[in-house]
Amino acid sequence: MPANTIEQVIEPEFAIYNADCVEITRYMPDNSVHYSIFSPPFASLYTYSNSDRDMGNCSSDTEFFGHFHFLIRELYRVIMPGRLVSFHCMNLPTSKAHHGYIGIRDFRGDLIRAFEAEGWIYHSEVCIWKDPVIAQQRTKALGLLHKQIVKDSAMSRQGIPDYLITMRKPGVNPEAITGEFEEFIGEGLDVSCAAYDQHVAKVRANGREPWPFKMWRSVSVWQKYASPVWMDINPNNTLQYRSAREEKDEKHICPLQLDVIARGVELWSNPGDIVFSPFAGIGSEGYQSIKMGRQFVGVELKNIYYKSAVSNLRIAVQESFDDLLA
Repeated sequence: MPANTIEQVIEPEFAIYNADCVEITRYMPDNSVHYSIFSPPFASLYTYSNSDRDMGNCSSDTEFFGHFHFLIRELYRVIMPGRLVSFHCMNLPTSKAHHGYIGIRDFRGDLIRAFEAEGWIYHSEVCIWKDPVIAQQRTKALGLLHKQIVKDSAMSRQGIPDYLITMRKPGVNPEAITGEFEEFIGEGLDVSCAAYDQHVAKVRANGREPWPFKMWRSVSVWQKYASPVWMDINPNNTLQYRSAREEKDEKHICPLQLDVIARGVELWSNPGDIVFSPFAGIGSEGYQSIKMGRQFVGVELKNIYYKSAVSNLRIAVQESFDDLLA
């Protein structure tokens, strides 16, 4: 890694760089990363900074993907064979002012095709439910307003969900990801011993013998995670919400929910694995990865987000240590 030209913090549990993600990724060894999860800039929807290196600071989707392809290629090189990259995204609304029409553009599909063009395999996706009422209150989108139903529902539409898209690098995974699920991350599923006792009573009442507790718990969790639609993600469980930042602090526009990160990390990495985020933001992916016993490497271009990430990653290390002592 370049030592003197960028700001960086390297500690036993993580390494974080205040730099251009493509340039840093180019220094990473081949086949050295076990899993990557991140939320890329949503093309030109949000502008995080005025830097020419900011992929969100683009005039068009064409310009964005021209930059983004360089990262996809580097990710392909550094991810281990048979391992995965997950990215959080959504389809993007259009406007008359910028596009000449009101509608939705297939940003999710464009990202998938961009990865496929660089050799990645389209592995899986999950649709993450979002409350359309909250979206309407926040965005004032014409298609979500009830008064548009009354006026002319031809312009009414459903809310825009989030997606977690996962791409796989071709090849044989050299280190199997093993183990049963020991807890459920999300809302609405009880896998406690008390819930198992109730399950046992019902199964035996029907003349059958139940699975052992660990198998029942793991299968119950997997049935939720395997769903193509996740309805049980807490939208408020974000690092920005947890860190209780002061009102004067600049907020990260799109912090990824910790539950989504945790599920990806649990599904597609082992404890001790290296998790990489090229768009680390305030450190959400790193915070959750460290809490789950993984190592983290992150890159963030914006200095104020980078400083928040350093603080949050150190908090994760301390919390993990406290949990061991508890």
